[in-house]
Amino acid sequence: MKKIILLVSCFSLLYSCNSNKSKKDNNEIERENSNQALIAEFENAADKDLLKKWYPLVIDKEDGGYYSQVTHDFKLGEEHNKMVVTQARHIWTNAKASKRNQEEDSSYLKNAAHGFEFLRDIMWDKENGGFHNLVNKSGEPIIKKGEAKTAYGNSFAIYALAAYYDASGNEEALDLAKKTFRWLEEHSHDKKYKGYFQHLEMNGTPVKRTAEMASTSDIGYKDQNSSIHLMEAFTELYRVWPNDLVGERLEELLLIIRDTIVNDDDYMNLFFERDWTPVSFKEKSKEEIKKHYYLDHISPGHDVETAFLMLDASEALGLKNDSLTLQTAKRMVDHSLETGWDKKVGGFYDGGYYFEGEDEITTVNDKKNWWAQAEGLNTLLIMAEKFPEDETNYRKYFNELWSYTKTYMMDQEQGGWYEWGIDKTPGAKTALKGHIWKATYHNYRALSHVADRLREMK
Repeated sequence: MKKIILLVSCFSLLYSCNSNKSKKDNNEIERENSNQALIAEFENAADKDLLKKWYPLVIDKEDGGYYSQVTHDFKLGEEHNKMVVTQARHIWTNAKASKRNQEEDSSYLKNAAHGFEFLRDIMWDKENGGFHNLVNKSGEPIIKKGEAKTAYGNSFAIYALAAYYDASGNEEALDLAKKTFRWLEEHSHDKKYKGYFQHLEMNGTPVKRTAEMASTSDIGYKDQNSSIHLMEAFTELYRVWPNDLVGERLEELLLIIRDTIVNDDDYMNLFFERDWTPVSFKEKSKEEIKKHYYLDHISPGHDVETAFLMLDASEALGLKNDSLTLQTAKRMVDHSLETGWDKKVGGFYDGGYYFEGEDEITTVNDKKNWWAQAEGLNTLLIMAEKFPEDETNYRKYFNELWSYTKTYMMDQEQGGWYEWGIDKTPGAKTALKGHIWKATYHNYRALSHVADRLREMK
């Protein structure tokens, strides 16, 4: 009898173990299937709904480079002045797409080569060096006072050239990237206070701010936006050309951004005097502050984007156990979620302000631009991976942002992304899909990075 009871017990235990194992396997299979479905969503959004809509549509075979204006239904518009920033971003996107799709589609590398030739032959100033900021469709420079050349524009040229070299092995592209870096070193780099002057004359001389300049103009100031994108460009360049001076300037920018531009309240000031004194209108009236919104506000989109760019720079530099950069990035993201996140439908607002005498932040601009949501997707998933048990629950915010983006930012009928979320800006449905400040770089980077990270995360 004891033998029978023992035998029955063994069978029961074995059944129980197999049953638990089966449940566990089923849960793992369910999670894996869900993950694969999500990866497929991001890949489809990157390829079919974005890249295939833009290319080869914007390839200008007549004058070179890429067309600038794209209508809401993906037809070419009428205004095609070409800014170095947009031209470079198209090169970067196609270079990255060529590496991710080289077995399926070789057209992206050709698209990138097409843009490289325009940058090399037309946009580079053969007399003074550096890249023109803006040219007309056929390539004639358009000179705006104080903005003939910019550190920001030249940074994106470096970013694109390094990526194109990485994808193609074209040494000429790398040589031009090096040449641009050295031109910035000679003309834009501030030897005394570090960092870079943004606005440059045709010959590379930094533009000095004068009393005659409008108080709402950024010309003559240093700024966070050119600083973060110079850091981004040097990160890309350092990975393909680990030059000592590039590494030194990359670390210099990382430290300026992390320790100076990011303030003690965990968000970035936007503009600065030469010695990195922040430009602030905090003691002015609300009307005066709102008039200077462009120069002084809190930008959640830039903060979440910069959190990623700092971590990427730290990784490229090989900084081991860089907890200070990681914790600073985390606090920036946390602040953006606490003060710049729409708690009803999701998404990051364009900007807010801490008015004097008020305890809470005021959302000054509740519209939601495309690039902030794209950068948010990328950074939130990074935070979810690095802090999986954190009470903030970054994965929840990531899921909510993806839901918001699909519903209000991505055009389900025509493809591509609206410039502004249609929950706040319904007119974006029929507005331009592309212009000199909007192309494919932010959203393609986010979609492709997220897809790749989801594969790694398991």
